[in-house]
Order: sequence, then C-alpha cells, then structure tokens
Amino acid sequence: MTRRVLLVDDDIAVREALGQTLELADLDAITAGSFVEAKDHITRGFDGVIVSDIRMPGRDGFHLLSYTRDVDAELPVILLTGEGDIPMAVSAMGQGAFDFLEKPCAPKDLVRVIERGLQTRALVLENRRLKAQLETGDPAARMLFGASELAEGLRTRVRNVARTMAEVLVTGAPGTGISKVAEVVHLCSSLSKGPFGKYSAAAMDVARLERACQDAIGGSLFLDEISAMPMETQFALMTHMEQGDHPRLIFGSTADLARSVEQGALHADLFYRLDAMQVRIPSLSERPEDIPILFRHYVAQAAEQAGLTAPEVTPDLVADLMARDWPGNARALMSAAMRFALGLHEGEEGGSTGLGLVDQMAQVERSLLAEALRRAQGRASAAAEALKLPRKTFYDKLSKHGLRPEDFR
Repeated sequence: MTRRVLLVDDDIAVREALGQTLELADLDAITAGSFVEAKDHITRGFDGVIVSDIRMPGRDGFHLLSYTRDVDAELPVILLTGEGDIPMAVSAMGQGAFDFLEKPCAPKDLVRVIERGLQTRALVLENRRLKAQLETGDPAARMLFGASELAEGLRTRVRNVARTMAEVLVTGAPGTGISKVAEVVHLCSSLSKGPFGKYSAAAMDVARLERACQDAIGGSLFLDEISAMPMETQFALMTHMEQGDHPRLIFGSTADLARSVEQGALHADLFYRLDAMQVRIPSLSERPEDIPILFRHYVAQAAEQAGLTAPEVTPDLVADLMARDWPGNARALMSAAMRFALGLHEGEEGGSTGLGLVDQMAQVERSLLAEALRRAQGRASAAAEALKLPRKTFYDKLSKHGLRPEDFR
C-alpha cells in the first residue's frame, strides 16, 4: 500500500509543520499552496489521500472537494477546519468529504485519519483493478489474479503456450489451481470455442480414453495427475499422440514426474514428450504479495454467491494472512475467505496467529530467497550474489527454510 498524501494549505508555516508530521509517520507528502497547485495531482489514478485546509484565498477547500468529487468520487479528502468552521465541515461531510479535523490537531489524530483514508483508497483501487481484469477479453487476465512478477509471468507463459498446438504440462504444488490454469490455456487458444474435457488420469482405462478423445475433438482434453494413469492407458495415449487424431492435450501433475519415471509409474517416452512444454504455477509462499488480492477476490465472490455484503478486510487481517505458510495454497486461501465472508471463522482469520516479529521476518526472508532463486533460474551462485550473501550463509538459509535451487530450474 502506498503512503502518499497531497497536503494543501496556503500557510507555508503550517505546510512545513504538517509535512514534518507526515514525514515522521513515514508518509510521503506532496505539498501545494493552493487549489491551482494541487489540481494537477488530483487524478482518478492517484493512489493516496488529500488533506486540505478549508479557508484559502481564491478557490478554497470546498472548491477542491467539489473538483475532486468530479474527478473521482472515491478519492478521500480530509478537511482541516478552524474553530469557527465546524458547521461548515459537517456540511462538507454530507458533500462527500472523507473526514475533518479541527486545527490545531494532534499529530496522532491526523495520522490516524490519514491511515484510514489510505486503507480505503487502496481497497478502492484494488477492487477497480480486479473488476477490470474480470471484464477484459483476455482469459489469462480475467481468471489468473495477482500483481506480482510471478503472477504476470504465469499469465505470459499461459498465453504463449496456448498459441501452439503442442501438448502442455501444467505443474504445481497441491492447491495451486492446476485445473484452472489448464482451462485458461484452452480459453486462450484458437480452440476456445470447442469443448474442454476434464478427467482424472487415474480413472482412465483405454476405452474411456477413446471416448474422451472423441468427445473433445475440436477442443482440448485435460488429464489431471498424469503419473497416476494406468500404464496400458499410457501406451494407448502415446499412440493417439503419434497419430495426431486427438484434441489438444493438456496434462496436470503435482508429482515429481522424473521420480515417477524412476519408480515405473510413468513411461519415460511420455515424460520426455510432456516435459517439452511446461507451465509451472508458483505457490503462494513464493508470491506473498498476491495473498491480499486473492483473498479479497475470494471474499467478494463468496459473499456475492451467498447474497451477503462482503466484510472489510482490515490491515491487521492482511498482515495475519501474509504471515502464514499456506501449504494448501489458493485452495486453502479460498476456504479461509469463504469462512470469513460467511462469518464462520470464529475469530481465526482476524486474530493473531501467535507469530512474533522473528517468525514474521522469517516468512519475509523465505520469500526473498525464493524470489532470488526464481530470478536466477535456480542458479544458487547468482541468487546469492543478487542478495549480497556469502555462499555459505546463503546455503545455510536455504536449508533453514527448506528451499532447493533445483526446484526453481
């Protein structure tokens, strides 16, 4: 969340004093001495809040409020009032002001109101971003949420492989959404208007495979957990793949397929063919910055389905969510969001996890290590250099957090 504040006051001494207050609170202040100076900063995309004095020569705080409401009615404006301006400020609240404070106001009170405004603004902009994604004609943007580099990389990879007609292998930890990504590959392809068949590979005998391939001609066939497919069916599948008389094939797996080959569960020829075009879904622990976006989306979705108003996702709750490991990934996060939306969480989502500062910092450290390995494509020396860590320290930290460079190659 950004911490930007547009501070408008014609009194330079007041501006400097308030600017210092904001700086001490780690807020990024943009100062202006008049409506005219402030005007260019007031845009629909402004990601902060506005704090303005009411009484200013020329166009005063009410003009600024009116202008801001015309530009973006959801941009918070906090008005600072003199002793005799209280009735005026109350009237301004009815005109859409976010809040007002009487001057001189205690720094802690000003910062508290600004923090509340910033939280509101962040939620507004995030909801707009999600809505824009849902309305876009791009299935990858509409269905695969996240603002992190890893999320954008996933969307790009899905679009790229969808343009080919080659078989695709979608991999990831349990709960990351393999079936959903497979469907997006289908929807992003030239076969999107055709059927999309989904089957568990473990339940596929030869006869059922024949029927499934026939039913999905002109579209895509998704076979999940391919290493669990009976060996007889794997041979029949490879025959189909050689003959070319089959729908677009998409496979899913949460297993280590190289190990499945070693254990005799997966035919080596099938593995080598599938491994050529792979889409790996990152886990939530690799992209914790996406957790609030996904959680709010799932909460809104669950509330809408239940005909309820979505409850507020507070900063404390966000901090609590980001401090968790989420081994169940998106599936577990979705379940938590549903309980929260329906009021069935009994305090678990809003309360503390018991994690102190040390444990929370460990979560952040693990995320940074994972991101460095991803950027370096699993090359430990390059990742250690990027983080400016001695190799031994780097490997000690990998061992501590259970991370393996080979998992990022």
